[in-house]
Amino acid sequence: MPTQYTLVAPCFFGTESTLSFEVKRLGAQQVKVTDGRVAFAGDVSLIAAANLNLRTAERVLLLLKTYTATTFDELFDGVYSIPWEELLPADAAFPVKGSSLSSQLSSVPACQSIVKKAIVKRMQAGHHTSTLPETGALYKVRFALRKNVVEVMLDTSGDGLHKRGYRRNATLAPIKETLAAAIADLGRIRRDSLMQDPFCGSGTLVIEAAQKALNIAPGLRRRFAAEKFDFIPAQVWAEQRQKAIEEARPDAAFEGYGYDIDPDAVALAQANARLAGVGERCHFEVADVKDFTPRPEATVLTNPPYGERLGDAAEAASLAKTLGMAWRAHPGQGLYAITADADFEKHFGTPAVKRRKIYNGMIPCQIYMYFRRPTHGKQ
Repeated sequence: MPTQYTLVAPCFFGTESTLSFEVKRLGAQQVKVTDGRVAFAGDVSLIAAANLNLRTAERVLLLLKTYTATTFDELFDGVYSIPWEELLPADAAFPVKGSSLSSQLSSVPACQSIVKKAIVKRMQAGHHTSTLPETGALYKVRFALRKNVVEVMLDTSGDGLHKRGYRRNATLAPIKETLAAAIADLGRIRRDSLMQDPFCGSGTLVIEAAQKALNIAPGLRRRFAAEKFDFIPAQVWAEQRQKAIEEARPDAAFEGYGYDIDPDAVALAQANARLAGVGERCHFEVADVKDFTPRPEATVLTNPPYGERLGDAAEAASLAKTLGMAWRAHPGQGLYAITADADFEKHFGTPAVKRRKIYNGMIPCQIYMYFRRPTHGKQ
């Protein structure tokens, strides 16, 4: 039977249920959801599949050991007990990063040093060598101390999974691809959806919705750290890439439309959509929100300018009001707006049917959901 690994995928707070569904769809076992992450079990094929296919995970970490440590000796012994020589070749580069929260071992640099020393000692013994040149493939080691419980992990992703490979540049304070994918899921984007975004910026929401509808794996245009791991055969990655390509649905009827007042943003969005392989399904135009008309069959997904993205609260309130008037005049299938504006409903002019608390990085936001048609101008 193939070796089973425990994997951990961190995600934005508030997107755990979406990620859990994604993970289960890949055939993962022992799925466990906690705040800001989903843990699951699978073999090397799942490591590749998770990196290639998960839309809302920030990265995929291989959990090697969980144990309690309140002293440096306990920290050292736990790390040393991991069979590093079976995972890392003798020339592996293995930088160590970590964090500590509410733990007796509170100095991260000191913990880093102990973890590194334990790996070195185990590798020297396991590989029967006194020299570890660290000139080979990169194996990023991460540790996390929480209330004296240590987790030791290998980062299989490398760059964060939000780096899909299609966004060369971005407009001011863009929405992360992984969060955009979660909003597309909450907005129930399907293969035949028509989607609009009146504040499209560099096009991320439209592009992520298109990739979801066409079932284009988000990781197809990039590489991952674990592609160079000795214990994962290259054939596994080749098979999973081929499987992802075969599962794409280029015949899906999806169309996405993005509008922005900034011509540079629109040009950037068009370039990004082409790089993402959805250029023919994503249409971008220079337009002011005051001229926006939601189409009756459309789902509107949007990230209205606010705070850091705009700097003027009065202007943000005015834009939300204009959007609300457009929605009430021409309600579509649904409108899903993510914003840090706590008074968005007041500015929009209609209470949301549902709200979802979510964090955009460290910024607390809400997704305001409108999917019932207004009556008499108000909901």
